[in-house]
Formats: sequence, structure tokens, C-alpha cells
Amino acid sequence: QVQLVESGGGLVQAGGSLRLSCAASGRTFSSYATAWFRQAPGKERDFVAAISGSGVNTAYAGSVKGRFTISRDNAKNTVYLQMNTLKPEETSVYYCAAERALTGTIYYTEARHFGSWGQGTQVTVSS
Repeated sequence: QVQLVESGGGLVQAGGSLRLSCAASGRTFSSYATAWFRQAPGKERDFVAAISGSGVNTAYAGSVKGRFTISRDNAKNTVYLQMNTLKPEETSVYYCAAERALTGTIYYTEARHFGSWGQGTQVTVSS
């Protein structure tokens, strides 16, 4: 497993942007499919975006497609989530998750597939 540390959360006005980062430990980060999830108070943890280990394949929840972009820099062991045109209902704790995959083209979108999780970073979008 890898250790994950998220950063970049904060308070932003509706329509604004934030970029989250997820820094991973270890030397084989390119072997790990990675994803972002979010969880609002009293709600379930929801999938946001995923990326394969090589970065060649990505997937997004329908609600964020076209506004959010997931990317990774394996040389820096970091995955990013660029979030644009944020909405108040997207106020949540955002979590990074990673799991070793057989190939660099595989990604996962369900939380049950991930064995490594970060501690989360709070994103608050004011109206």
C-alpha cells in the first residue's frame, strides 16, 4: 500500500476554482490506479474522478464532467484534481484513493476497490 496526503482544499465562492493534490509515498506510484471521492456530512462517499497508473485513461462522474480534470505526475508521485465552476452543493471532504493495478491502463471507480486512502481535505463552496 501507499500513504496518501491530500492538500489544496479551502473556501471558495461559487463559480470559483481549486486544485487538489494527492501526494503518495513509495517508488512505484505509476503502478497504482488512483481516484478522488467526496463525502458531504450525512451522505455517502461518492466517486468523482479516476485515473489509471500511466495516466492514459480517466473517468468522471457525470456531475463533474467538463468542469473537473484529473491528472497525475508520476515523477512527483502526485495526482491532481482541477475543479472549475464549483457549486455550493459540492461542499465536501475530498479523499484520494489508490490501489495497485495489473496494468497502467486500468482505473477503478468504486470505493471498494481501493485499499489506500488519504485523510481528506475540506472543500467549502459558498453561495
